[in-house]
Amino acid sequence: MVIVFALVALAVLALVAGLHWYVWRRLVRDTTRPRGAARRAGTVLFVAAPVLMIAALVAERSGAPFWLQRALAWPGFLWMALALYLLLATLATEPVRVWAGRRARRATREAVFAGLDGVRTPPAERAAGEGFATPAKSVRAEQAPASPAEPSVRADAASAAPREPSAGADGTSPAEGPQATALAASALSRRVFVSRVAGGTAAAVALGTTGWGTYGVLRGPRVKRLTVPLAKLPRSAHGFRIAVVSDIHLGPVLGRDFARTVVDTINSTQPDMIAVVGDLVDGSVKNLGPAAAPLAGLESRLGTYFVTGNHEYFSGAAQWLDEVRTLGMRPLENARTELPYFDLAGVNDLQGESEGHGPDFRKALGDRDPARACVLMAHQPVQVHEAVRYDVDLQLSGHTHGGQLWPGNLIAKAANPTVAGLDRYGDTQLYVSRGAGAWGPPTRVWAPSDITVIELASREA
Repeated sequence: MVIVFALVALAVLALVAGLHWYVWRRLVRDTTRPRGAARRAGTVLFVAAPVLMIAALVAERSGAPFWLQRALAWPGFLWMALALYLLLATLATEPVRVWAGRRARRATREAVFAGLDGVRTPPAERAAGEGFATPAKSVRAEQAPASPAEPSVRADAASAAPREPSAGADGTSPAEGPQATALAASALSRRVFVSRVAGGTAAAVALGTTGWGTYGVLRGPRVKRLTVPLAKLPRSAHGFRIAVVSDIHLGPVLGRDFARTVVDTINSTQPDMIAVVGDLVDGSVKNLGPAAAPLAGLESRLGTYFVTGNHEYFSGAAQWLDEVRTLGMRPLENARTELPYFDLAGVNDLQGESEGHGPDFRKALGDRDPARACVLMAHQPVQVHEAVRYDVDLQLSGHTHGGQLWPGNLIAKAANPTVAGLDRYGDTQLYVSRGAGAWGPPTRVWAPSDITVIELASREA
């Protein structure tokens, strides 16, 4: 098992190194002078940045000192997002580079042929080919054997005619050698110019995309509102509002100020109930307890409920379950509570199976009254298949981040039945939040963070 893990790690490192080498080659080597300051600076960046990125990941997962995690997280995780968009933008400019390379090679060949023609083609024939008047004598006649009387005539003509300049040491004539060199230099200059324009465009697009996505996260989640009808919901519960928040991911990057922003945003919606659907933190209670403290200020009429996500089991789930209780939340560990209008249930995340605390749908839902509407909190959307078996009316999930960094939504779609939004599976509706925070890079691209206020609707109303 250890050998397999080591081989996979080496393969991933080799892939990361190869992709960085490709981007360095296009953005640094092809656009700078050898041994110049720009090339040295670019090379240092493309070596140091991926090392910081890997170090940030290792530090977070290994429980390194929190000050070290914070020092590595910002540059390391931001490079993760920037490197992705540098790669995509560089690939997008590749057709232009290929076109420019072909043009440059064609121009170089033309320059070489021009130099060769200057050596092999007599001046009279070059003049004829260029449209100047030439003697009417044919080449074949010139090459015919001379008559006995001709040598003296030719010798006189040769002594009287101006001499053609001799070829240089490189085989080209003095007139044509500089011309060929100039053409080749022009082709090379054109190729470098195109590489610089393409590289500059790719870098600008990547920096702009990463900056825009990071601003979107640090600004805080936006409120999304959605009406969901439930067949079994009584008329008296029509308009009941649930604030759904998932994937806050408090950690080395997103801390106390971000938690306060989330709390203020939720409280501004004045919900009847708050559902925190996992992945609250990335770190221990010791390190992140102060960052999570503002969550004690969450306000709603019927309280705040919590279920674990996979990252809680990377961060000490037992301690965090105790901590959220001190913050005024009620954890639903494979449990159910009967609210005035419907049953609210929660199951542990699938990652809990590694600690013997995985999801138990039978314990949470097995003995409930099927005539009552049921809302289930489950971190991962894939758990909806079990929810269908237990006649759940609505499942609230997160986990996917909506892909977080495009085209991550395509990967998320391959692993989850629903990536974001409302969907239906049999008689069970599934709502997947994109989450309030971000894991790894504090950046989202085409997957904006959200806090969703779901307003339940009774069909009797």
